[in-house]
Amino acid sequence: MRSISVMMMMLLPLVSAAADVPGSEDHPAVGRYPGAEIAWQRIDNFAQYRIPIGPVTGYRQIDDWIEAEGRVTRTFYELTGPRTHAEVWANYRDALSNGGFEIIVQGLDPARNVDVGHRRWLEVYYIANGFNASGEAVEQLTHGNASQGGSGIVFGRRQRAEDTIYALVSLEQHDEDTVAILVDVVETRAAESGQVIADAEAIGRDMEEQGRVVLEGLYFDHDRDTLTAESSPALAEIAKFLASTPDKRFFIVGHTDNVGTFAYNLDLSRRRAESVRGALIDDHGIQAERLHAHGSGPTSPVRSNAGDAGRAANRRVELVER
Repeated sequence: MRSISVMMMMLLPLVSAAADVPGSEDHPAVGRYPGAEIAWQRIDNFAQYRIPIGPVTGYRQIDDWIEAEGRVTRTFYELTGPRTHAEVWANYRDALSNGGFEIIVQGLDPARNVDVGHRRWLEVYYIANGFNASGEAVEQLTHGNASQGGSGIVFGRRQRAEDTIYALVSLEQHDEDTVAILVDVVETRAAESGQVIADAEAIGRDMEEQGRVVLEGLYFDHDRDTLTAESSPALAEIAKFLASTPDKRFFIVGHTDNVGTFAYNLDLSRRRAESVRGALIDDHGIQAERLHAHGSGPTSPVRSNAGDAGRAANRRVELVER
């Protein structure tokens, strides 16, 4: 069996195969197994993600987890032809290791460590990280069938200059001729420093599912409503999304932490929402009647205000469908 190094996988052209779902592509950190096709993909600018690293200890229970959050890219591949799940598993394991990832947990069933990666273990993992409107594509991975063979996982972690990235590969032999592969990539930079900007496609997906989205990549002068120059890329992506939905109207909602008086924070959140609305109208040509600015101050936190990280997460601007 010939192993495909991560450098080879990363140097493969990052272009869609003919049968890939429209708009999908490989994550640049982890390439596809040659011949695999993308059947489903989801990108969240910010999401929480649970990474199991220990064995099953009870009914749908694993005790050891890594709690991560950040930008999450989930890509589901189907591979048909004369390849086994064990061969694909070994290639991903070697690829991640050769690419500088620390292997934090691995398992192949049957063959190697059956404490992790077997069917019951995968069930707990998938329940902890639901697929959210994946359609029928991922059903074969989560439900299996009578002809299903073995399964396996290999999870890697790599420290980058700006964040930690996790590459999480799980797969199964769905039938004699099909291997189902899920590659999840978690980039923690969005959670740690807020430097990942809003992405038009991800905004659309979050809006379709939740009716709201946190607009990453917007920056204001300290304690003011003035948008900084670093906000320009995010504003362009937001405008791109708005242009793709010309018949819809939205609230732009500002939020703050709880430092300072309620009245001051309420006013600051409103003024920041107005600044975003004005930039989209004046600089990007979005129709004024489509956008309504609103300030919620500290009334809708997403995390505890007890620490700096929680307060930073609560200082945000959201786009909410009307």
